[in-house]
This record gives sequence, C-alpha cells and structure tokens, in this order.
Amino acid sequence: MAPTSSATDTARAGEDAVVLTRGLIRRDSTNRGGGEGDERAAAEYAAEALTDAGLAPVVLESKPRRANVVARVPGTDPDAPALLVHGHLDVVPADAADWTVPPFSGEIADCPVTGLPALWGRGAVDMKNTVGMVTAVVREWARAGVRPRRDIVLAFVADEEDSSEHGAEFLVRRHADLFEGCTEAVGEGGGETVYARGVDGRTVRLYPVGAAERGSAWLTLRAAGTAGHGSRPPRDNAVASLAEAVVRIAVHRWPLHPTPVVRAALDGIAAALGVERAPGDADTDEAVEALLARLGTAAPLVSPALRNSAAPTMLSAGYKVNVVPGEATAGVDGRVLPGAAADFERTMDALTGDRVSWEYAHSSPPVSAPVDSPAFAALRAALLEQDPGAHVVPVCLSGGTDAKVFARLGIDCYGFSPSWQPEGLDYTGLLHGVDERVPLEGLRFGVRALDRFLRA
Repeated sequence: MAPTSSATDTARAGEDAVVLTRGLIRRDSTNRGGGEGDERAAAEYAAEALTDAGLAPVVLESKPRRANVVARVPGTDPDAPALLVHGHLDVVPADAADWTVPPFSGEIADCPVTGLPALWGRGAVDMKNTVGMVTAVVREWARAGVRPRRDIVLAFVADEEDSSEHGAEFLVRRHADLFEGCTEAVGEGGGETVYARGVDGRTVRLYPVGAAERGSAWLTLRAAGTAGHGSRPPRDNAVASLAEAVVRIAVHRWPLHPTPVVRAALDGIAAALGVERAPGDADTDEAVEALLARLGTAAPLVSPALRNSAAPTMLSAGYKVNVVPGEATAGVDGRVLPGAAADFERTMDALTGDRVSWEYAHSSPPVSAPVDSPAFAALRAALLEQDPGAHVVPVCLSGGTDAKVFARLGIDCYGFSPSWQPEGLDYTGLLHGVDERVPLEGLRFGVRALDRFLRA
C-alpha cells in the first residue's frame, strides 16, 4: 500500500494535481531539438492556473512559441532567502504507433504491471507531473489562505530536453532579476521511490535526492585527410583516422573519481541495506566493484557517477562509396564529474591523437550542492513524513537538468520531484519511454511532500 496522510488540505490539491497534469499532457509541447519546439500552449495553461491562485505569472518567449512561465509566491518573512522551484514544460517526441494509448490524450487507466490507476501520456513522469503538483499546491494555499515562510519563485521552462537555450539559459541570461534572493532550488532529478534489494535479499525503500550532476561535454571530432579515388586510397585516410580515435574513446576505462556526494550516497545506501563498509572501498576499481556488488539493485544509483564518461554517438563522412573523403566527423557525448574537467580534457587530447581534433559542440559545467545543509534536511523530512520507514539518500545524477544553468546564479540546486512508485514499476524505463505513466497515488504523495517542504 502507498503511504497515506490525514492532511485534508492536501487531499483536494492531490486531485487538482491529477487534473492539471492531465491538462498539461494534452497540450503537446514536443521538443524535436535543433530549436524546434512549441511550449506556448502548455505555458498558457500553467499561467492561467497560477493566475487562478492569485499570482501574477509572466510568460516570456525566447522566440515565437518557445515559452516560459515565471511567478513569485510572496512569503511571510521578507528577510528569508527565496527558494526557486523549476520544472520543464517540453517533452521528447512520442510515436503514437508504439503506444497503448495516444501519447497526448492524458488517459486514466490501470497500469498493466501494478493494476493501480495511472495517468498516461508523454510527460507524465518527465516532468509535467511535477509542474502539475507544484501548481496544485500553490492553488490550495490560495484557497486556504496559506502563505509560505519565504518567497518561492516558480519557473516552468522550455527547452530542457535539448540545450536549455530557449528556457533556463534564456531566463538566466536575460531575466536574472526574476530570481533575486534565491539561494536554493529544487527541480528535476530525485524524490521518487526506489526499491533496492541487497545481496542478502533485504528490500528497502530509498528516495534518492539529486545533490550533484555530471557536466555535459558534447564534442565534435574532426579528422582531415587527402581526398581521392577509392581504388587508389591515400595513406592519410580521414575515415580510418577518425575510426581509430572513436574506438579508443569507446573502450577507454576512465579512472575513479568519487566525489563527496557520491561518497555520501554510498554511505547512505550501504547503511540502509546493512552493508558493511571497509576503509578505501571506493578508491580502487577492485574494491568499488566489490562494494557495488554488495549494494545489489541499488548499485545503479551510484555506479554511473563514479567516473567521467564519453560515448561515441554519431559518425559522418563521404558522399559516394568510391570517393575517399577529405574529412570525417564524429559526435561524442561526454559527461564530467565535479572537479574532473581538466582530466577529461587531457584524456580527450590523448585519445584523439595527432590526426583528430576535437571541440565542444555544447558544454555545461558539473554542479554540486551540500548534503549537510538545512535544505537537504528539510527535503529528507518531507519525504520521511510521508514514508516513515524509507531512507533518503543524496545522489549525483549521471545526466543533467536545468540545475546546471540556475547554479550559475549562485543557487544550490537539488533534484526533488517527489513521487511514490509501487514496487515492480520500472520508473527509469518510463523516462522518455513508451507508455509513460504515473500512478495517481504518486501525484497525491508528491503534493503532500511538496506542501510539507515548501512551507518549511
């Protein structure tokens, strides 16, 4: 059974969250990349809902149809630092032919895995659910005459699923004044139930909260050579040079770089599972692999964030099979841990060699926030109030969110999109996946946890 709450003021907000999330899903805001997206309808819907709560949201477009919504909820203590709550309105594409229900219908139907009622549609977990839950909370506050202790800035943005250029990047660059006074933020990247099973068979409920993110390092590799006829190939073949570099990158074993957040994650997960730790068990390949094995199904929460990474993802060369091209290019998706950027660049220089150059196509820095802060303690308390037998652990996200952008304003950013998930449902598989859906009780849980935290 899902954890319950007797708070009657959030019961109505929970049902409102279902309605709001459903309305957002029905407003197709697909981001196809390369600047192609349209969040306007979703932004207008969110702005109208916030206006109903007595707020004065502004809709800001970076270019036509690339819309963002920002509103400030005034707190009772004008001297308290403000909190930013951010979420994105855009979603990745969905092919209706692959789905059980139309991906933008917002249907409510039982989940075939759990049998529980769920809201289906693109964005149900990434992340129109959170936008709907946050909006429902502030609407309930308006009905009940509740005000938070500190100002809360709501930012529902465009373009997170691509480069953030038309969303968070645009707002920070052009409208930083809207975030005046914000010292902490919550957004995507944590707060959902994870059922972890250790090697001894013990199962515990974990709630990971994002306290760090690897930076993005999207690279373009370029090899130059001599163009010529395929029957008389030159020795300096650009395709061959590039291919050799790509293989070196693909097979490279990056060294361990356990950050403070990752070490805290290992501590928290091991304690929850009753796994004994040994000194230095996160400092060598052999020791950390043994530790991860003892963490069982919880290992994926930390294993991708123990190292930098670089994955070749694109190749391009030539225009005809009997013509040797003079240039070949490749794309590499690099991810960089806090404090490991210099090592990443030195390693890429070595792996590409003399015949291949590389440059950043897009980069964003890694970010990290303290895990011993009052903010993290408040996040933990909000989750444990709803699920007292669970364990809240900090994690470093292997990918990235808009936190990378907002952190440039000096804001400590945490991943907190709370949602109860039933055991057996592959939550991470639903992100960007087919038949994306969120349990209705997950939305209700999230409203209660957000109400608790946002009032702190």
